[in-house]
Amino acid sequence: MLVRDAMSTVVLTIGPAHTLRQAAALMSARRVGAALVLDPDAGMGILTERDILNSVGLGQDPDAERTHAHTTNNVVFAAPTWTLEEAAQAMAHGGFRHLIVLDGGEPAGIVSVRDVIRRWAPARRRVPA
Repeated sequence: MLVRDAMSTVVLTIGPAHTLRQAAALMSARRVGAALVLDPDAGMGILTERDILNSVGLGQDPDAERTHAHTTNNVVFAAPTWTLEEAAQAMAHGGFRHLIVLDGGEPAGIVSVRDVIRRWAPARRRVPA
């Protein structure tokens, strides 16, 4: 199975000037754990729920903190033609749970550990009692 079969194709995209609270609200509304950050100065990056959690845990103000200060810019990108094994290996090796998927240099989706697990172990069907 390939990354393109498991990835989310609707990608939440935010800018570097969004506050962490704004980012968290958008991520919560879309029920996603990561957002693509497009920064004209730093390029493409990713902000995850963990980045927001770490900031709040440090006592930083989510209304004052901007996403650019918490974005990971040295991102490992996946291709839609990667296997799920390759994606899982990249996530395990890098210690992260999301990969931005690029197709022809453009964002095509995001694949998460949860996406991989859903494909490898589909939810059990409930058997009527």
